[in-house]
Amino acid sequence: MKANKPSLILFFLALVLTIIFDWTEQDFLATYSKAIVLPSIFIYFLISRQFKIRKIEGLIFLFCFIGNVFDLMDVEISEIGGVICFLIVYLLLFRLFITEHQKIKLKKKDILPVSIVIIFIVYLLISVLAMKLDNLDNYNFIYVIYGIVLSVISYFSFVSYITKGTFITLLMSLMMMSYILSDIFYIFNQYFSYSVVLVLIQDITQILAYYFMVEYFLEKAKRKKKRIVIQ
Repeated sequence: MKANKPSLILFFLALVLTIIFDWTEQDFLATYSKAIVLPSIFIYFLISRQFKIRKIEGLIFLFCFIGNVFDLMDVEISEIGGVICFLIVYLLLFRLFITEHQKIKLKKKDILPVSIVIIFIVYLLISVLAMKLDNLDNYNFIYVIYGIVLSVISYFSFVSYITKGTFITLLMSLMMMSYILSDIFYIFNQYFSYSVVLVLIQDITQILAYYFMVEYFLEKAKRKKKRIVIQ
């Protein structure tokens, strides 16, 4: 067994346990299982990269961890604290996408799917923000910025996949789709009455977002290593 496999097994075990505890409404145990998720996938990433981690990747993991702690603590400032942490995560990811990927070049055949993506993202942004801003508070501008940043980075990811169709752009798209669904169902859980299904979807998509993010980092590092060998 490879050295990184036990931590990956632990990650998926935490995912399965989270599903079971959410479904049986054992919130206390679900909290403990969710607490295992990020450390286990981080260890998997470190071992896979032979304990090499770039500064920006380290910051992304750090703010994911802090945001996760806010979520698990469930105190008065948890919501806005988590929003700020994941806003920073999205800004860091966007910086990675912009600086380390080629510019998007649209062809005629791409115009229709790209237009559908834009309409879909704008519709989601307006609809979800409208639900969230129903409850007016002092932090509404942060939610607006959060929604815009998430929309822009999602657009870049989806259009990159449409125009290039590579494995790394697929990972980018899966990661951002998971983050989008996680955030949407987080708001649904606040807006609607308690539902086990909504909680399950939110937790599963958030956990999968971490997995796709790590696989994206690993694939990017692998490609960079190949380019260096060729040169």
